[in-house]
Amino acid sequence: MFDFLSEYDDPSLLGAFWTTVQLTVFSGVGSLVWGTILAAMRVSPVPLMRGFGTAYVNIVRNIPLTVIIVFTSLGLSDIFGVTMGASEFDVRGFRLAVLGLVAYTAAFVCEAIRSGINTVPLGQAEAARAIGLNFTQTLRLIVLPQAFRSVIGPLANVLIALTKNTTVAAAIGVAEAALLMKEMIENEAQTLLIGAVFAFGFVVLTLPTGLFFGWLSKRLAVKR
Repeated sequence: MFDFLSEYDDPSLLGAFWTTVQLTVFSGVGSLVWGTILAAMRVSPVPLMRGFGTAYVNIVRNIPLTVIIVFTSLGLSDIFGVTMGASEFDVRGFRLAVLGLVAYTAAFVCEAIRSGINTVPLGQAEAARAIGLNFTQTLRLIVLPQAFRSVIGPLANVLIALTKNTTVAAAIGVAEAALLMKEMIENEAQTLLIGAVFAFGFVVLTLPTGLFFGWLSKRLAVKR
């Protein structure tokens, strides 16, 4: 039944899922950093920064991810000549895919973190200002540590969604799981079986993530 997999053994099949894992990890880290900065902008006392953060989130969240990924390839690479420091097509495509995923996912990370910031009692920020801490110090030392602990669950959902969204990178030729699945379906006459194999692969990637972060969320929950 699974004879077709012998033609796509390691590194093809496992290599495709390894690329998916790499896309998830690099994009997840980038999204967390950029999303945190955006969240800080959203609650900043500076109107210009607050306006930029709000506009970015509202615009990016309403643009399909496919459009963003294609723009990073056709727009940044082909039109503006952005190579991301890579001369090889595969490496450049991978890095551009990470850039697009970070730009898109950071908007959702921002909103998750902002919801966590809103759970921190206002009195703590006022007390921090009373002892002489500025906005950045208050955010870094008082607010964000508590906010992160309260949004581990929502951030896990964003990470799981990001793992599944990496399939969009196939649109610009990144050799991840979805692109290999497309090639296998075109070459083999076992569409349902191939689909089941790749569905199982994504379950293996996402289910442990959800279980781990669910446990971590309960472990580090802020006691009010």
